[in-house]
Amino acid sequence: MASNQEVNNARFNQEAARWDSDRKHAEGVNKAFDAIKRYVPAFSDGTSKNLDALEIGCGTGLLSFQLSPHLRSIVGVDTSDGMIDAFNAKTASLPDPAKANLAAVNVLVQSADDVHLQAAAAALALRRGDSGKDVPYRFDLVVSHLTLHHIPELGELLATLKDCLRPGGMLALTDYEDFGPEAIEFHAETKRPGVERHGIKKSEIEDIIDGVGFNEVVVERAFELRKEVEAKDDGSKREMDFPFLICLGKK
Repeated sequence: MASNQEVNNARFNQEAARWDSDRKHAEGVNKAFDAIKRYVPAFSDGTSKNLDALEIGCGTGLLSFQLSPHLRSIVGVDTSDGMIDAFNAKTASLPDPAKANLAAVNVLVQSADDVHLQAAAAALALRRGDSGKDVPYRFDLVVSHLTLHHIPELGELLATLKDCLRPGGMLALTDYEDFGPEAIEFHAETKRPGVERHGIKKSEIEDIIDGVGFNEVVVERAFELRKEVEAKDDGSKREMDFPFLICLGKK
């Protein structure tokens, strides 16, 4: 029997080519981007260009490409071949790919010292001329969007992300909230296999982030996304508003 990760990878490999053309994907990422800019002080105090960031579950890079002009560098990681191929194709189409401040790697990050993650960070450091100055490489900001609900063990992930950060580094993770039984409607029935949880419970994720040792933990609703859900039995179309949480913590 296939694991949830294998089910997810198969689904996202299949959807990667048309992912960016889905207007709801783009709208959700735009709202996540705006939330990150609101909640992470470096984007308002003018210091964000000093930040090296990591995106977990980067997909095709919709969020990474929005963030990259505001950062020193960003590494995206994902376990879907198709998503990483799409990310890399977009990087290759930039006016000067050799000077790009973003990179993607296909890996399930289980250690801050993962060789694939370290190699990607080292390549970006080399491009900006400071390779070897910060080995092993760590990050100032970790972001993700719509990734947490796919993770089996959130405590293990959050502990790893804490290890990935420099002292003073921040988490800024967005995902839809488990606001009750209706949250299951976020995914069509055909897309529910492989989903670990139907949204994130506010109190649960607060306890997990705090429990792995983060400071200044804040979890609150940051935006809503209205999307079409499966039709009723009579075939009539319907839409629902889904609240999204932003999950913050400081190392």
